[in-house]
Amino acid sequence: MTYKDLNPPLRTIMTPGPVEVDPRVLRAMSTPIVGQFDPAFTGIMNEVMEMLRKVFQTKNQWAFPVDGTSRSGIEALLCSVIEPGDKVFVPIFGRFGYLLTEICERYGADVHTIECQWGEVFDPQEITTEIKRLSPKIVAVVHGETSTGRMQPLKEIGASCRQEDALLIIDAVASVGGSDIKVDEWMIDGLVGGTQKCLSVPSGMSPLTYNERVEKIITSRKKVEKGISTEEDRKKEGKLNVPIIKSNYLDLSMLQDYWSERRLNHHTEATSMLYALREGLRIVLEEGLENRFNRHKHHEKALVSAIQAMGLEIYGNPDCKLPTVTCVTIPEGINGESVRNMLLHEFGVEIASSFGPLKGKIWRIGTMGYSCRKENILYTLGALEAVLIRHGFSVNHGAALQAALDSYSAKTVKEPVEQ
Repeated sequence: MTYKDLNPPLRTIMTPGPVEVDPRVLRAMSTPIVGQFDPAFTGIMNEVMEMLRKVFQTKNQWAFPVDGTSRSGIEALLCSVIEPGDKVFVPIFGRFGYLLTEICERYGADVHTIECQWGEVFDPQEITTEIKRLSPKIVAVVHGETSTGRMQPLKEIGASCRQEDALLIIDAVASVGGSDIKVDEWMIDGLVGGTQKCLSVPSGMSPLTYNERVEKIITSRKKVEKGISTEEDRKKEGKLNVPIIKSNYLDLSMLQDYWSERRLNHHTEATSMLYALREGLRIVLEEGLENRFNRHKHHEKALVSAIQAMGLEIYGNPDCKLPTVTCVTIPEGINGESVRNMLLHEFGVEIASSFGPLKGKIWRIGTMGYSCRKENILYTLGALEAVLIRHGFSVNHGAALQAALDSYSAKTVKEPVEQ
């Protein structure tokens, strides 16, 4: 059998991830491979750590990527701090809150949860009350919940966790690089991001950061694998009085040695992905964090006003909307999957459905990173209007694009310049 050359179709990707990859990132991925301990490469590693600190708005020593999709970073952080029987508190307001509980349970945690209706978030005071009642070791919270398009306020929760001596661990996969996150100011102890969303880098790495409170726990559970450990390592392990970290690949104590001056071999680094992450972070910092956050809000406003002008309803509480994901209620009598399929096959536009209780009830349109551009918004709106007309929905003809153009003409933001 003869296989054809790889030639995937060009798409306008407007999902909550993955999103379109910035062309500059793709170019960076084609640069030559060097060895993982080559000074040229370890210098890149150090630059990535430095840039991550700036994007995360932290002074933490530890800020580096875990090789693997976003879930790998979440699991690495949780499995490195959870000991069997530890009490963990997870407020759930969408699919990925359930993911946090499942990971914690698999590592033997005693998990306590509260839930609210999908499309809402928690009043921080409600979470604070539960923290005081439970006295958990860990509070794990999703910041931007892509399944519902909502964003949980964190600042008050961080202060409460610090007051009650609980670790606050945040899933910020959908918000890093698109919404403001102040790790130090909000007293976040550990935070995990993703590459394939607002950073506009392919899926395959999970950048994270954690402070000295987390590091202390990780270091107390450290065991270096026998093939690379020293006599001093083994002496320290003999004095451990707590369970070792159960995962080898996701063991942050060993990854610390790989990302520090010790450069103790743990795995072979995903070289081209690190190039991609470096370029993605460089682009974020070149644009400027404030400019980038404003740009995402600017395009979100145009999209929302246009969707409403078209005659569709925005799903969820607008007071806690995630700026990078807009959820649209599927009109009664309209087959949501048929609309998505026609958008993809006739226009090359991809939007997403949702999960659980929202499956078949909403569409999710992502405006993240490089996909968050005026031409993408306008093209998606025009395509969606055409498809809805073909499906028999009574659209306010032409109103969507005019509303979007009105929104764009009302205010200008500094757009990043592709080089």
